[in-house]
Amino acid sequence: MFNLLLLFIPVAIAIEHFAPDQHLLIFATSALAILPLAGWLGRATEHLAEHAGEGVGGLLNATFGNAAELIIALVALKAGLHDVVKASIAGSIIGNILLVLGASMLAGGLRHKEQKYSAEGARSQSTMLTLATIALVLPAAYSFAIAEQVPRGLGFVSISISVVLLIVYGLFLLFSLVTHRALFTGSVEFAEGSDHPAPWSVAKALAVLAVSTVFIAWMSEILVGAVEPAAHELGLSNIFVGVFIVAVLGNAAEHASAITAAMKNRMDLSLAIAIGSGVQVALFVAPLLVLLSLAVGPNPMDLAFSGGLVLSMLLAVWITGEVAGDGRSDWLKGVQLLCVYLILGLTYFVIPDQMAS
Repeated sequence: MFNLLLLFIPVAIAIEHFAPDQHLLIFATSALAILPLAGWLGRATEHLAEHAGEGVGGLLNATFGNAAELIIALVALKAGLHDVVKASIAGSIIGNILLVLGASMLAGGLRHKEQKYSAEGARSQSTMLTLATIALVLPAAYSFAIAEQVPRGLGFVSISISVVLLIVYGLFLLFSLVTHRALFTGSVEFAEGSDHPAPWSVAKALAVLAVSTVFIAWMSEILVGAVEPAAHELGLSNIFVGVFIVAVLGNAAEHASAITAAMKNRMDLSLAIAIGSGVQVALFVAPLLVLLSLAVGPNPMDLAFSGGLVLSMLLAVWITGEVAGDGRSDWLKGVQLLCVYLILGLTYFVIPDQMAS
């Protein structure tokens, strides 16, 4: 039944082509089309995890899920919409570690009284998020303090920090996939039988991942083109749209996969998807976009996020480290993370664009 929603793919394409002014309808149909695609991507990731371990499966899911967001951001860069890109980056980080992880812990906790995972792996990923947030605080502080006196310095600082973050992300991959892979592998064992069908072949799983990602990117681009005017028709601000709508819908694949994994008592995979996606956005997607903006778009993009976005990311990273650092989860921890996300959403809902920048 869920796969019937795939029919919205041609519907969204047709409406976008023949009735481009129907923004609300385009938004609704493209969002519905993303849901089954995210489900297929999640299934393929689970099968890959059975071959390669929870850590690699989570990394692959985060990578394929963020591919759509990267494509969307590149389109925005070409149009010079740096504020939209920054808001979606911040929203992706906040959404993954509060909304996705919180929903995963809640869904898993309602089915299993207590779930356990690698505390060392979770703390390692949380530390990487803290490092990335620190790296984003400094350009914002520079922009606020002395950018007017030394305007060219902000570009140099942003490019230099971007290079450092990309190097650190490469080292983190070496740590999590090679030298300390056991910390991220997980403890779930799979046995073939009637209750657990044999996993897909690696080739089939990769093929499903690739096809799903292509269509998710296509539908996401259509959705993002319609979400801003549709939101304005509903009276929502640009900053709220970027942080709490574009980012959430752009990461629908990770949302579905992480929650499904948690319900199956695979919290190592769930955390690898939720926190791992936030790490990848902060340490790979954001700095990569800064470097790509040197060649794409009318002007280079810097890493000077607004004070409100920086504070929101700091608070999200801090509470996530507190909740996820002990290697166990339950439904109440999920509620705590979702509560923080709801508070941030309610705050941004009433803040106009000019005060949020």
